[in-house]
Amino acid sequence: MAVKKLSFEQSLSRLDEIVRHLEKGDLPLSESLSLYEEGTGLIKSCSKMLDEAEQKVVKLKKGPDRAPIELPFEDEN
Repeated sequence: MAVKKLSFEQSLSRLDEIVRHLEKGDLPLSESLSLYEEGTGLIKSCSKMLDEAEQKVVKLKKGPDRAPIELPFEDEN
């Protein structure tokens, strides 16, 4: 079966849907396990996307010697 690559936002939306189904507690065990497995895969995918985004931000912030400089995000308040 081909797996469709979801965007970060689509993955979060699907995770929310999975959590709502599992919290109801009315699914058969096999279906609950299947949803749980799908959810853990989505979490892994989202974590990877966040890590990649963080690396892009770090790459964009380089010092005079072209070495990356990690700066904390500024509070907008």
